[in-house]
Amino acid sequence: MLGILLPVVLFIVIDTVVLYRQALAAVNTAYDRTLLASAKSIGEHINATGEAEAAQLSASVPYAALEVFEADNRSRMIYRISSTSGVLIDGFQDLPAWHGQLPQLGPYAALVDFYDDTYRGDAVRVAVLLQPVAMQRARAMAVVQVAETLELRRTLARQILIDTLLRQLALVSVIVLVVFVVVQRATRPVRHVSNLLRQRQADDLTPLDLADAPIELKPLMEATNTTMSRLKDLLDNQKRFVRDTAHQLRTPLAVLKVQVQSALRGDVEPQQALQEISQTVQRATVLANQMLSLAKVAQLAQENPSSTIDWAVVLREVALDLAPLIAERELDFDIDTVPSRIQTHDWMLRELSRNLLHNAIRYCPQAGPLHVKLVSDTRVAALVISDSGPGISPDLQKRLFQPFSAGQANSGSGLGLAICLEITRTLGGQIELVNREEHGHIVGLDATVRLPLVPGPADPAPNR
Repeated sequence: MLGILLPVVLFIVIDTVVLYRQALAAVNTAYDRTLLASAKSIGEHINATGEAEAAQLSASVPYAALEVFEADNRSRMIYRISSTSGVLIDGFQDLPAWHGQLPQLGPYAALVDFYDDTYRGDAVRVAVLLQPVAMQRARAMAVVQVAETLELRRTLARQILIDTLLRQLALVSVIVLVVFVVVQRATRPVRHVSNLLRQRQADDLTPLDLADAPIELKPLMEATNTTMSRLKDLLDNQKRFVRDTAHQLRTPLAVLKVQVQSALRGDVEPQQALQEISQTVQRATVLANQMLSLAKVAQLAQENPSSTIDWAVVLREVALDLAPLIAERELDFDIDTVPSRIQTHDWMLRELSRNLLHNAIRYCPQAGPLHVKLVSDTRVAALVISDSGPGISPDLQKRLFQPFSAGQANSGSGLGLAICLEITRTLGGQIELVNREEHGHIVGLDATVRLPLVPGPADPAPNR
């Protein structure tokens, strides 16, 4: 309403001022005609006696002759007749004599002038007529002044202003009414959608029905549905995380409780009991850390990464961190990388590389080969980790990426590859596990991850 009324009211104010001035000018023009008619009427009563330049002017004008030109009793008309030299011939002596010049251009004859003056403290409008007087022998020029007080003009001007303002006020009222009705009708669908959302249950995140939605509201409702879909995914992930956490941590905690009770009763040797408790705590710690990592992946998936990470640098730092495990198993390890810029969070890329490389180290036989290679083209970077382990069966391959599906019993929590899959999907990439065969026998496993590169030139020189 303000956005519409402010410019409209500003325009109306300007328009009212302009209209008032135009109306006042029209009123003055109309009343000036009356003054001119009065002056001409008076001029008809002027006589000249004598000859040529020595002619004498005389006039006999009764004031009653001017009453026919008076509009009403709210204004008075005063006149003065004088010679061109200023000598009073007839009329009101205290009306100031005219000392002006005839206008070059105007709405009336060239011998007429109009001006504003004062008479006995009142503002007056004066018409001046230079009236030639010609008799049989006499020739002379008389100056006829007719003045009118401004009460009537001002009253009419005020009435015009009031009428104009009333019409403009009516126009503003119509605009306000129309805007109010139109806005109410236009926002009715918005209030309807607002009421629908307000009446929903706290956990109701079903999409809004777009079938009967106005075309202006569809983008907003589609965006709302998208937001609710994201919220639903977040809530589902949270519920699944809580459910999985409760289910998975229950077993090691129960085992730990039994082991502690057994140790307290003296069923096993203290050293053996402590060792079993330590192993259980370690498995529970690994499980808790990986579940927290899985939850963190879901959280970071909702954020837009703004940093660009070189995968080759991250991969070499992870390999350096895992170097003690590689040395402990005496693996034949080599790494070959090229710079590969990925737009992601550093933690996600590091967690992906660590889980894949840690799994490969775990399943490699003692002193077996382990090769890590990172290659890239203009669009995609591919990490291939080739271990020399036993590989996986087709049956196991289908469920390895599912949470809590470990490759071997008691070999882990089964969350490592699930974390890798979630990270890869979040980054818009692909991951696959393929057995490597030679002469019909499985000689290892290739874990391949492909991630999209950040557009731009990259140094293709490999690092070994």
